[in-house]
Amino acid sequence: MKVYNSIFEYQKKNKSILTLGTFDGVHIGHKKIIKKLTKQALEYKYESVLLTFFPHPRMVLKQDVKIQLLNTIEEKIKLIKATGIQHLIIHPFDAIFSELTAEDFVKKVLVDQLNIGKIIIGHDHKFGKNRAANIDDLIELGEKYNFEVDQISVKEIDSISISSTKIRTALLAGKIELANAYLGHPYAISGVVVEGKKIGRTIGFPTANIELTEDYKLIPKNGVYVVSSEMKTGTVFGMMNIGNNPTVEGKKNSIEIHFFDFNKTIYQEQISVYLHARIRDEQKFNSLEALKNQLVLDKKYSIDYVQKNTATIK
Repeated sequence: MKVYNSIFEYQKKNKSILTLGTFDGVHIGHKKIIKKLTKQALEYKYESVLLTFFPHPRMVLKQDVKIQLLNTIEEKIKLIKATGIQHLIIHPFDAIFSELTAEDFVKKVLVDQLNIGKIIIGHDHKFGKNRAANIDDLIELGEKYNFEVDQISVKEIDSISISSTKIRTALLAGKIELANAYLGHPYAISGVVVEGKKIGRTIGFPTANIELTEDYKLIPKNGVYVVSSEMKTGTVFGMMNIGNNPTVEGKKNSIEIHFFDFNKTIYQEQISVYLHARIRDEQKFNSLEALKNQLVLDKKYSIDYVQKNTATIK
């Protein structure tokens, strides 16, 4: 897959079959659309193209509202690459771009720049200035500019309409397995391993502290989770705490992972941690010894969970 940082970097004589949107989460509904697109690209002998935007349009148009996204741009690229798309265009979204009318967007971007032959789009897609145009407008413009429009219905995506909003709601409620089912893959948190207070190692549970690289990334509900991560040596499992460490009077939220059977130093490394199940809420214990006893139980639960779900956890 080739990645372009602007629509103007893309130059192909061949016709393209295209889909577009924010694709936050790259969930199973998105994957349904992409699968159809890549299949038809082979049938039509078109270039398969996915057009998305960064920053997220709401970051530009609603700056007074804090947005929480399911993916960093790096995570999104990795997920889309796995779908078999040939070309991923990440176009900078700004105030000027947002002023394009629906017809200007279709003519100047889709037709003139991306040489569109067909577009596959979700049933509820809105586009153009103020998101004023809908699927009916797109069909009309397709007839005018000679490209096909293929609409994906809710029923075709699934009997339940998967949305990024539903996934965010599940994550904020701590329902990680429901969120993963909607996504079709484990939810990930990516960041740099930094030094912490090193209290965990004094009770036999050393942790890797993750510092997020992007402040817009959605962090699930505080609590303890079963997780995995890909290291140079392979997949490593562990348990992760999201919270403010009330037992040791923590003042701010942190993300700490205790990896099982892993004792390498990984400070300053960029890692991704995949969440599989939620064990419990974060708790305040009366002593470090009481905390240690609970962590022993959490570790047993985590190892049992991994062993029971080996076929589905990667």
